Amino acid sequence: MVSFFENIPSYYRTAILAGGLLLLWIIEGLIPRFRFKGNRYRHAGSNLFFTLTTIVVNTTFAFLIVKASQWTSEAKFGLLYWLQLPLWLHTILAVLMLDLIGAYLIHLVQHKTAWMWHFHKIHHIDTQIDATTALRHHPVESLFRVGALFIAILTMGVPFWMVMMYQSLSAFMSQFNHANIHLPKWLDNTLSWVIVSPDMHKVHHSHYQPETDSNYANIFSVWDRLFGTFVVIPDTTSIRYGLDEYQAPRYQEIGPLLKVPWEQTLAGEDNRSGQQKPADNTIIP
Repeated sequence: MVSFFENIPSYYRTAILAGGLLLLWIIEGLIPRFRFKGNRYRHAGSNLFFTLTTIVVNTTFAFLIVKASQWTSEAKFGLLYWLQLPLWLHTILAVLMLDLIGAYLIHLVQHKTAWMWHFHKIHHIDTQIDATTALRHHPVESLFRVGALFIAILTMGVPFWMVMMYQSLSAFMSQFNHANIHLPKWLDNTLSWVIVSPDMHKVHHSHYQPETDSNYANIFSVWDRLFGTFVVIPDTTSIRYGLDEYQAPRYQEIGPLLKVPWEQTLAGEDNRSGQQKPADNTIIP
């Protein structure tokens, strides 16, 4: 496994990303959670565009990730190296810490920091959440995530092959938990004790702010449970996706989405705090 991820070709990683997306796309057609009225292919096309921008950003700054992981490995620098752990435990904790710092914490910070939220919110403007929504991130947000991953690698001490393994797992899990698939309730609930399940993450895409500001995790649901940001809704079919002030059809198009962070809303700021929770939804801490 070490050798595989140490030398994994870029086309392997692309195949994992594309293969996972295609598999979930097929499953969504067979057992959808919601039946959307819009054009599924046009929606996917808009979201796939942001995959290209993410690839450009990640490729441009890949040298930082490579150098950081190689240096920590050579210098044995970072908390996990200082603890002198066996390889199997170092690997498990590395994936957990990359998920905590590089996914959960940076995600939470973007929701709590106004200027960062303006870039992250294009992900939440999507009104038809499916596996392709996992790809919808503004290029500037991609910089935030690269920076968070860089910090995680340096502070924890994560060699290159573990970073590659984490990123492959993270990409598939993001597609999975965004997927518009209907799992049996018992299965979804069981999965949510360990990993982020589709119904668990659907809550995060609710238009209602207390639900939007919950369930931040990407791979492991433990972070939301541990830090008190875990929310359950008994029936996720009652969720309305998107943000109230961005319901116009043009906000599903690439050009307007790229401009969103610099737009002034009618109120001058996002007005999510004024939303009312639908009567048929119940939050269970």
